[in-house]
Amino acid sequence: MAPAFLILHGKKASDPTIRDVVTQLREEGISLEVRVTWEFGDCHRFITEAIDAECSTLIIGGGDGSLNEAVNSLMQFPTAQRPPLAVLPLGTANDFATSVGLPQEPEAALRLALTATAQPIDLACVNQQHYFINMATGGFGTRITTETPEKLKSALGGASYFLHGLLRMDRLKPDRCTIASEQWQWQGDALVIAVGNGRIAGGGQRLCPTALINDQQLALTLITAQELFPSLLHALTRDDENPNIINQRASEFTLTSEHTMTFNLDGEPQSGTHFHFKVLGEAIRFRLPSVCALLG
Repeated sequence: MAPAFLILHGKKASDPTIRDVVTQLREEGISLEVRVTWEFGDCHRFITEAIDAECSTLIIGGGDGSLNEAVNSLMQFPTAQRPPLAVLPLGTANDFATSVGLPQEPEAALRLALTATAQPIDLACVNQQHYFINMATGGFGTRITTETPEKLKSALGGASYFLHGLLRMDRLKPDRCTIASEQWQWQGDALVIAVGNGRIAGGGQRLCPTALINDQQLALTLITAQELFPSLLHALTRDDENPNIINQRASEFTLTSEHTMTFNLDGEPQSGTHFHFKVLGEAIRFRLPSVCALLG
């Protein structure tokens, strides 16, 4: 039987709960290899090893950043060689895992990763070289998530992003940019920009509440710079229409700006003045719960 590979974030390697679960699964006869990352590049090396071993499932034990690193590694291999992907949520926010309804308890999450049906899902590509599975966020929200102190994240988890944002409202500054799809164009000052394959980011904020991961579309949510604080609060707490919130869907979006902007791709920052977002339909297979709100 081909083994499953668990690539575990180094910070979680000594967690006794995870050790106990792995031991229990092995005693039940499940072939499960464990690899622990130490530095950037380890994930790709372990994925290469897993693919060479024709692994049955590739499980990423970490947060959204670890999952992003794995997705970018997998996309370097031909489609036929990419094993089913799964995640053991161990990060600060676990936004993608939360969106798709994965259990947070390690034993339940690992058992699902080993037994659930592998569903074909979309990915998003930025500038033909960077990939994300959940969401790209730009504007004020990105500045907050990249600046939130590690100690605060460790203490409060996803709520740390919201708290830090409230503390830094003095830096609430919009970005002037142009965003366009084949059928639509907008130019102006944007407070928050979210391009979603998934629905939530920034520690649980529903920025793209109608996004699906298998519709070959990206969801765009744009919070304009008029009435800044009311618009931001409305976007994070309510789903009804607001004239300062723009929602669009397309398979591709292009954003340009005269000044450098930073987008957070599942926790990984990318900076520039030109961003091209494109959906890649059914790019990978992912082991998901039988009932998943993000599947159309």
